[in-house]
Amino acid sequence: QVQLVESGGGLVQPEGSLRLSCVASGNSFRIATGNWYRQAPGKQRELVAGITTSGTTNYADSVKGRFIISRDNAKNTVYLQTNSLKPEDTAVYYCNLLISFSYDIWGQGTQVTVAS
Repeated sequence: QVQLVESGGGLVQPEGSLRLSCVASGNSFRIATGNWYRQAPGKQRELVAGITTSGTTNYADSVKGRFIISRDNAKNTVYLQTNSLKPEDTAVYYCNLLISFSYDIWGQGTQVTVAS
């Protein structure tokens, strides 16, 4: 059974940065694709960024040019570097990984709050 642990959220001022991490652990698995979602209060969960096995990335229009998704296969980790944060980026951020092209799992979420 693969488990995910997310970290890196917190309170940051507008225009600040945070790096979110999603670490997978378990036996005999491989991360296929990795995605970050977010959910703000009263809103639906939305896809923020994704990365494929080959490293191809995609972003929501609202975060293009500000957020960067990356992966370290040796560490079984997917990152989301968030820059130039805005109050509207405030949300719980969730990691979702496709494991061994077989099933997907979700992290527990990490809160990002952007406020002065």
